[in-house]
This record gives sequence, C-alpha cells and structure tokens, in this order.
Amino acid sequence: MLLGGTVAGEWKSPAEWEKLLIASRFKAITAPFNCDTPLPEREAYLEAAQKHGVLIAEVGVWNNPLDPDPEKAKAAVDYAKRQLVLADECGVSCCVNIAGTPGTAGWDAADRANYTEETYARTIAVIREILDDVRPDTAFYCLEPMPWMVPDGPDEYLRMIRDVDRKQFAAHMDFVNMINCPRRYLAPEAFIEDCFRKLAPCIKSTHIKDSRMDPNRLTAMLEECSPGEGTLDYPEVLRIIDRYMPADAPVLLEHMQTFEEYRAAYDYVAEKAAFAGISV
Repeated sequence: MLLGGTVAGEWKSPAEWEKLLIASRFKAITAPFNCDTPLPEREAYLEAAQKHGVLIAEVGVWNNPLDPDPEKAKAAVDYAKRQLVLADECGVSCCVNIAGTPGTAGWDAADRANYTEETYARTIAVIREILDDVRPDTAFYCLEPMPWMVPDGPDEYLRMIRDVDRKQFAAHMDFVNMINCPRRYLAPEAFIEDCFRKLAPCIKSTHIKDSRMDPNRLTAMLEECSPGEGTLDYPEVLRIIDRYMPADAPVLLEHMQTFEEYRAAYDYVAEKAAFAGISV
C-alpha cells in the first residue's frame, strides 16, 4: 500500500510545499490544489509530486449537494463537476465528496432527513447528473461514508453503486466512519474485513484513523482519533487492507492538524506495518 495523507504546514509556493512533501515521507497525498488554482501553479504541484514518486490520490469536493438552499445546492453540484473535471485532467482516480444533507445544521450534519427515501432518490439523481454532465474518462466520483448519512455500511454502498448505475461511480473507503455503533466497535476487525471483502473491487482510495468508546458512559459515544490512540488492532487492520487491495492502493491518514501530528501518525502506522510484514 502507498501510505500517506495531506501535506500539512505553511507554504507560499509549490517549491515550499515540495520541501514539506519530502519531509512527510508520504507516498500518496490529497491534491494540494483545486479547480480554481492557476494552471502554472497546478502544474508545478503535479511535477513535484511526480518527481518524488508520490501519487496524488484524491481530489476533494467537501460540500453539500443537498443543501436546503437551492442556490447553494446548485453551486455545490457545479463545484463537484469542476473538481471531477480537474481530477480527470490530472490523472487522479478519486474525486471524493459526501452525500450531503437536506438539513440545516451544517454541510455534513446528522439529520433525520438524511435517511428518507426522498433524500436517497435525490442523492442518486445528483450523482448521475454530475457523472452524466462531466463524462470522465479515468476519474471516478466517490462518496466518503459517514456515520449518519448514506452510505453508512458496505451493503448500503453496494446498493448505491447498483442504483447509480454509472461505471465512473466508485467507492471511497473510510471504515472508521462506518464504525457507528457498539456492535461494530466491539468487533471492528470483522466489520472492516466485511467492508473490504464486499467493496475492494470498487475502492479508489482509503482513509485510516482509529476509534474509541468510553464504556462507562451511557448512551454510547464513539469518537474518531489518530491511529494508536484508539482500540483498533492496527497490524490486523493493515493485513486486511493488504489482503484485499493492490500494492499501489493509496491509504491516507486524515484529520490531523499539524505536520507533527501527521508525522506521529505516520510513524505509528509504519511501525505496525513493519511488524505485520507489509510494505508501505
């Protein structure tokens, strides 16, 4: 697997970013540019990544195509299309977003409307619109699973893939986001294996982190955390990924805030990979 993440830190130019990229030791990264980045700057980032043998694994969208404000929803869908065009032009296979919510609490919020049939039908229609308008050749539009909106499990993801029925709709793997109940938390490796067994042929990128739950608090409260700060058996998690995914599959750390936090997480995962006999 190609272990990496988002290059964190402060930079004012692609040259300064390149120094951080080298120091990160990442082999796969999220795109440090978007569709509004001037072409010469974008090309400089691409050249730097290529020079150091680093895969740009994801172009992120991260907005709400189901926003209750019609103008904001249209703007979100338009941006998703532009980001998918960008991914296709740059040879990035995964353009990733979330499904979104028709609720008003925030772009990625839990809302009872997230699970209605109306919302599901609208989600399918939006994905089809994005793909049918862009018609990417090599890039795939993917949804990151979330704890409280579809897809929130492997079977739900397979249903979405069938219902969207477009060859350039694929899967983004975030198993911690789908560990959203005590049953999955208490037998996580079996659940993670089920996710990869069912979705591996469709997965274009994977996010890794950890999960923890306070067993002394009722009702259950699950919390995302950095690898090594939760209860996942990381050597086994990495063995599962290695068993189902190709050697060049990108596996990205996420949600750390600083370069130092990413370095600590990278060191932890790399150590557990070495213990498991897996190359990263």
